[in-house]
Amino acid sequence: MDPTLAAVLGGVIGAALALLSLGAMMLSERAQRKIPESPDPIVPTGVATVLSVLRSSAVVMGPEDQVLQASAPAHVLGIVRGERLVVDDILTMVRAVRRDGEIRQQDLEIVRGRLGATQYVSARVAPLGSQLVLVLVEDRTRERRLEAIRRDFTVNVSHELKTPIGALILLADAVSEASDDPEAVQRFSSRMQVEAARLSRLVKEIIELSRLQGDDPLENPGPVDINGVIEAAVDRCRVDAEDRDIKIVVKTEPDLEVMGSEDQLSIAIGNLVENAVNYSPDGTRVAVAAHPIGDLVEVTVSDQGVGIPTGDLERIFERFYRVDRARSRETGGTGLGLSIVKHIASIHGGDVRVWSVEGQGSTFTVRLPLRLEPAAGQTDSSSQDEPALYLTPTPSERTKEAAS
Repeated sequence: MDPTLAAVLGGVIGAALALLSLGAMMLSERAQRKIPESPDPIVPTGVATVLSVLRSSAVVMGPEDQVLQASAPAHVLGIVRGERLVVDDILTMVRAVRRDGEIRQQDLEIVRGRLGATQYVSARVAPLGSQLVLVLVEDRTRERRLEAIRRDFTVNVSHELKTPIGALILLADAVSEASDDPEAVQRFSSRMQVEAARLSRLVKEIIELSRLQGDDPLENPGPVDINGVIEAAVDRCRVDAEDRDIKIVVKTEPDLEVMGSEDQLSIAIGNLVENAVNYSPDGTRVAVAAHPIGDLVEVTVSDQGVGIPTGDLERIFERFYRVDRARSRETGGTGLGLSIVKHIASIHGGDVRVWSVEGQGSTFTVRLPLRLEPAAGQTDSSSQDEPALYLTPTPSERTKEAAS
């Protein structure tokens, strides 16, 4: 080939390669300078971790009202479903905060489920960056219920105290006016003693119930002999039972011990035996039994009395609730006895149940964890775990036989 032509071809090829290299460099620089498209807003780093440890229900909302992040309590509370915030009032607050950036807080009532259960919540909504909104929701249902309970308790106490106090005032006036009639004075003073005893008992039970409702742990719990508790409870009611020809039958087993307070358990069982005697017709029988079932001891008190209507069974453990108010006042009842039993059983890790048929009688069953003997090589300690509670039918066949 001609040397001149070869030189020309070489120059052309070199120039082409140079142009190709330059073009590649320019494309590479342009690609590097290209600004990536902005992704949808995401939850800032670390926010998800913070939300996971909050006790409040927490939700991070995006610019299109979509849920970007929600804590587990938010799903449990039911304010989030999928990627939607299902509570309209909170969604309205979110939109208002996104619009003006002002933090908002509001107490709301949320109706959940087909049964229309109402939950009371406190919602706080605040901006999180330029496009996101943070929602914090506190469930206040328990606090509202406790407030209602305290309010009702105050009203009921005021009402219950008013009756004996008013009676004492009237009787005192009657005694004063009948000062020249010894027989009338004797009659009125006897009635005053009855009302004073009733007032004293009511105050005592109110104090006892208030202390129990603090849910404070037992102070210095120790071994308690259930047979001794039952014996004390029966002795407390023996005189009244004998006056009305009511026979108290006791059937227990030896070596039944629980950990707790002997005084409190004596009050609880004593209240049940006293109720059984008070609400039984003359000449009937009250059966008190105790026996172990697994890791539990069941103490049952059965009577052949008036029984409890089915509609009242769920409410008899409420404070101041009486099935028969007229009969309760005749027997000196305050409406607090069964509530005290319930709280004492709960404090001792147990429960209380009732079986009753109107006109046939009632059986109350208190179940408590047994005090187990320590294994070989171990020392007995009240700090050992309590045995689990096994649910069993109430009343048991044994109880039915004692009540028959």
